[in-house]
Amino acid sequence: MAGSTTQLVKLIFLVLIFITFAVSPATSTAPDECRDEATNSCVDKAKALPLKIIALAAILVTSMIGVSAPLFSKSVPFLRPDSNIFIIVKCFASGIILGTGFMHVLPDSFDMLSSKCLADKPWHKFPFTGFVAMLSGLITLAIDSMATSLYIRKNNVEVAPGVDQERASPAIAPGHGHGHVHNATSAASKDGDSAKPQLLRYRVIAMVLELGIIVHSVVIGLSLGATNDTCTIKGLIAALCFHQMFEGMGLGGCILQAEYANMKKFLMAFFFAVTTPFGIALGIALSSIYRDNSPMALITVGLLNACSAGLLIYMALVDLLAAEFMGARLQGSIKLQVKSLVAALIGCGGMSLLAKWA
Repeated sequence: MAGSTTQLVKLIFLVLIFITFAVSPATSTAPDECRDEATNSCVDKAKALPLKIIALAAILVTSMIGVSAPLFSKSVPFLRPDSNIFIIVKCFASGIILGTGFMHVLPDSFDMLSSKCLADKPWHKFPFTGFVAMLSGLITLAIDSMATSLYIRKNNVEVAPGVDQERASPAIAPGHGHGHVHNATSAASKDGDSAKPQLLRYRVIAMVLELGIIVHSVVIGLSLGATNDTCTIKGLIAALCFHQMFEGMGLGGCILQAEYANMKKFLMAFFFAVTTPFGIALGIALSSIYRDNSPMALITVGLLNACSAGLLIYMALVDLLAAEFMGARLQGSIKLQVKSLVAALIGCGGMSLLAKWA
């Protein structure tokens, strides 16, 4: 049931993006300077196309490497989910996701929805980006909570009452107490269904996180594919390769902990890897009619970015970082807490640095 709901939401987002493509600049009420491409010495359609093809291939490869690396960690002892290195790498990747939300997706939405190409009313009279991101965070919380409850009921898992079950029995901690006591979880799994609540939480997190990442990946791919500015494309190639690789590692870690069947792991990794290249290909195909400064494009993509920002920030802070830091594994070791915090700061810092180019 949760899987079909996720597919439906993905379809809705894609429909919204296609609506953006269908709007012709000729129907725009924007000022003249917003209808035409600005004069720029870097704009060269003939030279831009080969760069877009290179970007498509490079981003596809780095995305596959990033999301697949954790899935093969069983053959690499120090990257297994029950190791300290895995926790540190996961915190680094979570910092990447948090930095993406705050430093890339959210500012882009502010820029789009405050553009001079949009009417003064209502777009310049109300902070729609902050409002939509706030609602997105709350809706993500509701989906997170309800999906967990549905999963638990569907799988007939008994959740004993208590205000802090994680400390009482870490292996069966429900709710946001997940991802902490991997050794205990592994042992519990051998005993039957005692680890089910935690496993179900992993699965909800993996699905919701992938949804948020896919939405903004399509948007950034579209932006790259639609532009003919060679200067912009050159900078974006390196920045997006770094971004997709490490964001993929964060998602791959969540998919690994969800313990899906191999086919579902492959499908989730595949959809993540191809989403940005798909956006690039779509942008190339529709570059003749798509204008990223048309009012409908600014509104649609701006609102999608705001939704994605709220979702990514919530997931990074609540389901990934807070859950790790407040769990028994890190609470039992100040040294591991410090290492994990430094890793998260490095991840955030790396994405903040990339904001200069992308």
